[in-house]
This record gives sequence, C-alpha cells and structure tokens, in this order.
Amino acid sequence: MAELLCVPFKKSADVDIIKPLKNLIHSTYNTGDLNEDFTDAINELSRLRTNAIWKVFEKSSLDVLYSYYDQLASLESKIPPQEVQIPFKWKDAFDKGSLFGGRMSLTISSLAYERMCILFNMAAMQSTIAAQQPLDTEDSLKLAAKLFQQAAGILNYMKGNIMMAVHQETTPDLNPDTLNALAQLMLAQAQEVIAYKCIRDEMKDSMVAKVCSQCEELFMDAVRSMQKDGQRALWDRDWIPAIQAKQQIFRGLTQYYQAQVCRANKAVGEEIARLQIASELLKSMREGSPVYELGAKAARQLAAAIRDNDFIYHERIPEARTLEPVSRAPVAQALPVQERWSPKHLDLFEKLVPMAVHQAMQASSARRSEIVNAEINKLREATQLLNSILASLNLPACIETEGAGGAGLPESIRSKAAALRAEGGLPALQRLMAELPDLLQRNREILTEAERMLREEAEADAALRAQFGARWSRTESAKLTEAIRANAAKYSQIIDGAVRADAIVQQKFQQHKDSIELLSRSDGEIDAGVPDAPASTGGDADLVRTLRGLMNTVEEIKSERDSIESELKSATIDLREKFLSALAADGAVDEPAISAGALGAALAPLQRRAKESLTRQETLAGELQRVHAALMESRGGASNRDEVLGKLCAAYDAYQDLTGNLKEGVKFYNDLTQLLVAFQNKVSDFCFARKTEKDELLKDLTQEASRSPRPAPAPPTHYQDAVSEPAVAKREAPPRPPPPSAGPAAPPAAAAAPSALPYPQQPQGMPLPYGAPAAYPMYAPMPALYNPYATLPYPHHVRAPPAAPYQPYQYPQHPAGYPQPPPAGYNPYQQH
Repeated sequence: MAELLCVPFKKSADVDIIKPLKNLIHSTYNTGDLNEDFTDAINELSRLRTNAIWKVFEKSSLDVLYSYYDQLASLESKIPPQEVQIPFKWKDAFDKGSLFGGRMSLTISSLAYERMCILFNMAAMQSTIAAQQPLDTEDSLKLAAKLFQQAAGILNYMKGNIMMAVHQETTPDLNPDTLNALAQLMLAQAQEVIAYKCIRDEMKDSMVAKVCSQCEELFMDAVRSMQKDGQRALWDRDWIPAIQAKQQIFRGLTQYYQAQVCRANKAVGEEIARLQIASELLKSMREGSPVYELGAKAARQLAAAIRDNDFIYHERIPEARTLEPVSRAPVAQALPVQERWSPKHLDLFEKLVPMAVHQAMQASSARRSEIVNAEINKLREATQLLNSILASLNLPACIETEGAGGAGLPESIRSKAAALRAEGGLPALQRLMAELPDLLQRNREILTEAERMLREEAEADAALRAQFGARWSRTESAKLTEAIRANAAKYSQIIDGAVRADAIVQQKFQQHKDSIELLSRSDGEIDAGVPDAPASTGGDADLVRTLRGLMNTVEEIKSERDSIESELKSATIDLREKFLSALAADGAVDEPAISAGALGAALAPLQRRAKESLTRQETLAGELQRVHAALMESRGGASNRDEVLGKLCAAYDAYQDLTGNLKEGVKFYNDLTQLLVAFQNKVSDFCFARKTEKDELLKDLTQEASRSPRPAPAPPTHYQDAVSEPAVAKREAPPRPPPPSAGPAAPPAAAAAPSALPYPQQPQGMPLPYGAPAAYPMYAPMPALYNPYATLPYPHHVRAPPAAPYQPYQYPQHPAGYPQPPPAGYNPYQQH
C-alpha cells in the first residue's frame, strides 16, 4: 500500500512588517479615538510571522501557524487589508511553476494574500502531521482523519476565495484547479484513514464495504483532477501512480468485504466473482500496509469458495461487469474553516476597533464638530460685532472718570494696555507671525516629496510597460494611486485654504498695527498720543449710569459665551459601544440614526443657551446705541479723543483675536505636519512595495526569456535612473522635519475644521492595490479641533483675494511629458 501523501509547504522571505503597520495604524486611526500604543502588539506579530515561516518542521509549528493566522484575521477585520504596503513574497510550493508557464513566486502587498498563504501552509502542516501518524492505534487514526478533513476544508475555502484576495494571476499552487485537486486528495485520504479504523474495529462487513467504495470514488475524482491539462506536470512523478494504486486497492477491498456479505447470504457464485476481483487487485499491496494480510486471505477464501462450489453448490459465477455496484458511505467531510484556530484566543489588536466602527466614530465626530464649530462661529462673530460696536461708540472709555480738565487715560484703556504689555505687546505678536511661513514651507516640502515619489514610481512603471508590452501584467500605477493623488490634492487644498486665512490675519494685523504699537507703550506715552477731552457739562449723570449698567450686561454676556464655548468644546459623546453592538447585531452600523439622537441630547441645551445669548445681544446693541446717541447729544457730539480711544479699544480686541488665531494656526500647521509625514510614509511604503513587486516580475520575465530563443530586452537606462534606490526604493521613511519653535504639536483631534475654509468634512484615504474593489470607505485625515482661521473677519474688513488654485499633476500616457511638481503658492508674509 502506498504511503499517505502530504501537501508541500510554501516558502516566504523575511520582510519588515513593523514600520508599515505602525504607519498604517497611525494614519488610519489618527483622530484620537484610540489612546493605545500598538508597538508591542506589532512586534509580537512580527515574531509570530518569523516563527510561522521558519519553524515549519518543529512539533509546535502548527500552533504557531494557528496563532499567526488568528492575528492576521483579527487585523484584517479591523483595517483595510489592501491598505497594508508590505511586500509579502511567497514562492510556489511545487517550485516548478515557471517551467510550465506560471510564476515561481508572487509578491503582493495585501494582508488577504498573506492570510491565504498561511492557510495553505496550515493545510500542508495538517497533512504532514496526519501522514506521519501510525495507523495502528485508535488515537492516531482519529487525529489523522481529523487533520486530513481540516486540510480539505481549508483548501476548499481557498479555492473559492483566492482570486478575491489576489486579483491577479497566482502561482500554480494557488490556482483554484490545483487547490481543488489537493482538497479532493486530502478528503480521499481522510476517508482512507476512516476505512482503516473501520477494519481495525471489525465493523460489519457491509459497512466496511461501503466506506471502501467511497474511498475508491474519492481517489478516482482526485486522479481526474490531477490529470487535467496544466495540472499533471505539477505533481511529483510518483503521486498519480500512487493514487491510482490506492484506487485499485480500495476497489479490491470493497469487493472483498462485499464478498463476505455474499458469503453470509449464501450467494456463493457472487462471492466467488467478487473474491476473484479482490484477490487480483490486492496482491499488489506492499508489506507493512494496515490491510496487507487481506490479500493473502482473499486468495485463500477464493480457493475454498471455488472448491465448495465445485463439490456442493454448483452455482453459476457471474461476470464482473454484471455485479451490482456497492453503495457508498461518505463518512469523511471537508471541515469548515474555523473562525479562530489557536486555543489561546489572544487578540493582540483587541483595542483596535473594526474599520466600520472607526468610520462611524469619525463620521459622528465630524457631525459633532460641525455642530460645535457652527455654534462657536456664531458666538465669536456676534462677540466681534459687539466689540466693534463698543469700539465705535468709545465704550466704556467715554463714561469713565478722567483726570482734571478732561486729561488722562480712562481706567479701561489703562487696564487693556497693561494686559497687552504683559502678554508681550507688538513684538510677541510679530514673533508668532514669523513662525507661520516656516511651518507652511515645511508642510509644502513634505507634500511635494510625496508627490515626487509617486511621480517617479509612475514613470518607472510606464517605462517598463512600454518596454515589455502585454507581458508587463501588473496593474498600472495610475489606477492604484487614484485615491493617493486625491488625498494629495485635498492636502494641497487645505494648505491653500490656510494661506488664504493667513492673508486675512495679515490684513487684520496691518489695519491695527499702529494702534497696537501705541498700546504697547507706557501709560504716559499713550496719554500723550490721545487728545484731551472737552469740558463736561455734568448734566448727563443718568445716561452715564444707564450705560454703565448696560456695560455690566455686556460683560455678563461675554462671560456666559466663554462658558458656553468651553462646554461645547469639552462635550464628548462616546458611541463606541453602541456602534460595536450595532455591528455585532446587524452586521452594519447605522451611524446617522445612532449619532442624531446622542448628539441632540448632548448639545441641544448648549445650543439653546447660545441662541438666547444672541437674542439678548440684539436687544442690548440697540439699547447701547440709543443711550450713547443721547449722551453724545447732551455733550455736543463725539470728539477726536473718542475716535482715538475707540481705535485703541478695537486694537486691543484685535490683539486678542490675532494672538488666539496665531497660536491655533501654529498648532494647525504642526498637526498638519504629523498627518503629512504619515501620508508621506504611506507613499514611501507603497513605492517600496511596488518596487519589490516589480523586481519579482522582472525576475520572472528574465527567467522566461532565458528559456526562449529570443533574448529578453534590457530595461531602458532611464528606468534605471527612475527606480534608483534614493528615488523610489528607499525603505526608510523620510526624516521627520525638526519641531517648530512653538514646541511639540498636540495630537490631532477628531473634530473637522469649520466650513468657512474649504477643508474636507469627510476625509479620503489610500488606494486599494492591484485593482481591488473598495471594501472600506477611506479617510484622508486632516488637522482638526476648532480652527480660528475659519472665523470671519470684522464686518468692515475686506477679505484678501484667494490664492491661485492648486493644480495636481496628471499621470501621462507615456513617460515623456510628465509635468514638474507645482511651484509653491504665494507667500502672504511680506514684512512691512
């Protein structure tokens, strides 16, 4: 009897999975909904992979494969599998693929591909362990049957899912026809082991005959599949003869045990006919087979039956072709692939939420941010309008007690000047403004470098496609990088929007610069620059008291708005558990329905308070203007002093706004730098994965050409330059730019930028390599939290002209004619 056959192993190579996974998790889960450092988990996953590909012959290797597969499956369910830019390289298990028109190896940057290759090795290890089991004990027979059935189930699963994971021509071992043939072989051997157990347990002859008949049928199916065109050359030369021999032997065993049934039923003629077939087929069994002795036993029984029939029964012996077929008992079944294989049930990425939940959390956070930013914008615009009204009316300076003869500064101006000097005055404001150009340029350089890498990778691919024609079978770069280029365009729009906002800040600064400079001086110098007030008639005391009461109301409104804004910013709604529950119950997350109720309940009270504050301001502003007009009428009109003091009040308000805007602007640029560096790292990982894939395809084409009469064309010289190591294949990410002078940037928050600037409300993401369908909506992260650059200027300000729109590069039809990277946008930071 031929020994049990096992599936050969696929071989892989070491690859760095730590850096790309860190980049992916950091860039995908960037919005602050995770406070977990996955460095240890990623390092453990890397260790598991090393053990899974190099320790395949150790006793514990099956558990190692199970553990690594479980972690892959868990990670794949939580992050987009095609987002992973890790060039997983796996060789053909039969190591003959290139000789028969296939590939010796295949490199794909996909977690799904890696999981399929590990599944193949799991089936190979299961078949290896099963084939090594002794077939003379109860436990070993049970284990072998179980492992063969599991291997058959895995190979059947791969047959139906491999093309969805690879999306291109596979190596021969992963071809669906190959997987189908191996699955049939594993199932046949599982039935074979069960047949041995039935014989060992001395089950009823009729049952053993049915089990053996099913074995014969399964081995026949396996032989048919293995002899198909394109398949026969894959197998070792002794595989098909060995399987054919098993088929014949189990046909003999079927006839032998069915002859025992005939003997019990006194059907001597049929017994002899079946024993004749059995003795002929079983005589070729090798010594050491679990049923080796049945061959000799069949021959002895045949001789005895013929003798008895000649002397006693004289029954006619039917021809073999007229014998009724033995019914079959399909005991062995391909077992379904388990959800988890390792008994430890450890999930290294347990705290990483599934992508659907993460997207729902981002969408919910974006909804919350839109509502919060809209309310804050309304409050800030109303406060700016109120401040401008007060400045135009010279309040509260015009109602404060001044020095003798109308000279001296009002107390409100003194306190504002002291506060402005304490904050650094005009020099501090200029230092903040001087930081922005460097931060802007740094972000432009990072984005330009990412675009350069994409452009050079596309040029290299186009050159090789033109060189090799149809033989260059991998997906075009333009199709893979569509989402990446869309992200680059979005980031450029964000930068252009920030530049326009910077121009508005510059304009506000220039408008109030002289008054801010005056407020930065000493009280005596300020007093010298303010005209004296005309003599007071003293008949306006009631009007002054009324205005003071109204100013107290103004301060109450401002204080209340500060409280509302703080509460709006700190209002957090954690819907993670609700989203997880919805995903587990329905398989999908209805984010709008879940978010609407939660956001309404949390934010509605604050929205009502904000609306009431705006309503109070409308009444208050009208009353202020009416009473002030009466006061000015009693004093004979406004003086030059009132106009100067009003400008000083407006300058102080502008100083506070500019300081807040510039600080948040520095944070905005720093947050954007982090996101752009993560984006650039993703692009670098993508280019490296594409280079590895390109090298493997070039190797296959070169080996194919070496076997053909026509020599393979050498790659063009400009391709060598295009894919040089510094240009595209550099594995290390570009160095992180030095931190700005403002200190380390805060981590990006989950809120979206207000709608006054063209910032995307819903980010986009990275591409799905190899033309895979988009299984997940992608996100292009953006710096968030409330951004003061979206605050509208004062009503009397004129908005600066918009920057020239960014023109992203377009992929060419051929390498020649590629446009150069776009020049940097205009710089609004000209010093005056």
